[in-house]
Amino acid sequence: MQTTPQLVLGLREQIADQLRSDVLCGRLTEGERLSEMKLVERFGVSRTPIRAALQQLTHEGLLEGRPNVGVKVSHRPPDSIRELVVPIRRSVETFALRSFFADLTDADFSRWHAILEKMRAACLAADYPAIAEQDIAFHHSIVRRAGQRDLEQIWNSILARVRHHFWETQQRDYATPLEIHDEHVRIVEVFRGGDIESAVKALEKNIA
Repeated sequence: MQTTPQLVLGLREQIADQLRSDVLCGRLTEGERLSEMKLVERFGVSRTPIRAALQQLTHEGLLEGRPNVGVKVSHRPPDSIRELVVPIRRSVETFALRSFFADLTDADFSRWHAILEKMRAACLAADYPAIAEQDIAFHHSIVRRAGQRDLEQIWNSILARVRHHFWETQQRDYATPLEIHDEHVRIVEVFRGGDIESAVKALEKNIA
């Protein structure tokens, strides 16, 4: 099957986004091997965008591969690495927020509303992988909204090193799953208030 470079790039991004989410949410576990053929069947595409997506996620640190061995989900980094990269993640997300805050539109709030509705449903079901998926989607939407590809690539590489945060803190730091949803609702309400410094503080508080 032949595809144009533009189409391959689009497929690569879509596949990488889904596989990244699977790893970050724990649907793909540490050390689990990924079969190209199974991914071809799953996504209904040729090997070309699959290989490109796997290469991208390997570069980000979510996967690791060796010649003639294949690709597997990488192991979590030491906790000391998390202490280093969490402040960097705060800097990246607040930088992104500042870059577009003055230009917020109804479409932005509609996008966040849709994510939070999915998060609420996941919280009601106590489905922690799905909660983590929407938590990540919320923060990813902020970084992606900035429209700076380099910034998004930095954020993706950071997420690879703090991925356990999303399901560990959810079960450790909140009395009920709905508290996770409610906290994100309050963040969006602060965004809607229009004060950039309050918005930055609300976002920083959520990134621990």
